[in-house]
Amino acid sequence: MAGYLKSRIRNIRYITSIVSIALMVISLAAFAIRGLNMGLDFTGGMVTETAISRSVTSHQLLDVLKPALGDSTSVTRSGADGRWVIRYALPEQGGEAGQTVPDVEQLLHQVSGQVEIISNSMVGSQVGQDLVEQGGLALLVCILCILGYLCFRFEWRLASGALLALMHDVVLVLGFFALTQMEFNLTVFAAVLAILGYSLNDSIIIADRIREMLVAKQQTPTPDINDQAVIATFSRTMVTSGTTLITVAALWLMGGAPLEGFATAMFIGIISGTWSSISIGTVLPEWLKLEPKHYLPAEVDSAP
Repeated sequence: MAGYLKSRIRNIRYITSIVSIALMVISLAAFAIRGLNMGLDFTGGMVTETAISRSVTSHQLLDVLKPALGDSTSVTRSGADGRWVIRYALPEQGGEAGQTVPDVEQLLHQVSGQVEIISNSMVGSQVGQDLVEQGGLALLVCILCILGYLCFRFEWRLASGALLALMHDVVLVLGFFALTQMEFNLTVFAAVLAILGYSLNDSIIIADRIREMLVAKQQTPTPDINDQAVIATFSRTMVTSGTTLITVAALWLMGGAPLEGFATAMFIGIISGTWSSISIGTVLPEWLKLEPKHYLPAEVDSAP
């Protein structure tokens, strides 16, 4: 029975690795062809806070605003009933912030008899470009720090599996947003950074167990050790992923439109993080010929 279970685990690991590689190729192609639908945080735009009748819903607002202001227009509640924050892109040929207020106010009068513009501010394109550069730098520093930690903690063959699993999770999230053209804003970028840490934790749990078994069971083939490591950590992985998914589901259901992108990215990242830690994180070291001798002390490794 144990041998049958291990063989099934091994087949699952190999099949999911092939599927993961295919998904990465599709995601990279979507990212290269379609790109990301950058939100106003990165492209610049207008942010208007208004007070209107309490009976007006977000769907009514969007039905009126989107045809005039563009599909990137979003509305979110702001504190008390009847107060909304409207975000929309600037016209291509520009204009001062005050020139757009009468247009928005006129549009709002179509759904509400009482309209008050509380504030109106502009996020310039230069600010958006700075956010893109700073966000990219933060992502690069994060990846370099993780790479340094993995190189210090594990032998390079085992570390490469964890690193590729990490890249797999981020690429799948970016590919999903490129395919669906969902808005990519600062909250989604924060989710990507969170996914890096979550996926790394999942991969390290399995990698640590593989390293321990390589030393303790030196006569056991590496594929068998990987199967045993996955079985030994499976319950812990499922509990961790399950409880995290419950939290993300609560954000998804109760957070509304402002947290929709964050919750979506986290949901994909958690699923792919659990998947890749078991598949890519264990299969790649096998392909790179990881063996128990790579974790033996130098004097033992060189003994006759």
